[in-house]
Amino acid sequence: MKPIEVRKPTAEEEKQMKRCPTWEKEPSEFPWHYDEQETCLILEGEVAVETPGQTVTFGPGDLVIFPEGIDCTWTVKKAIRKHYKFGE
Repeated sequence: MKPIEVRKPTAEEEKQMKRCPTWEKEPSEFPWHYDEQETCLILEGEVAVETPGQTVTFGPGDLVIFPEGIDCTWTVKKAIRKHYKFGE
């Protein structure tokens, strides 16, 4: 299984992601399964995501890529707002 990738976006990736829809969530904890890859550009907030083999944290300015097929638990520590897209 591929790991969750957290990094700073390139200028082109940031430009592309800013055209994608946004999603917001208050502080909470919930399980999630990815049926397909999701790419996110984090605008606000602080989140920790845990899988059986990895825990990642991310916040404003991070590009996060969730691989297809993973099961994880999201812990939203500070309300999140992100741009997102599903698929490659």
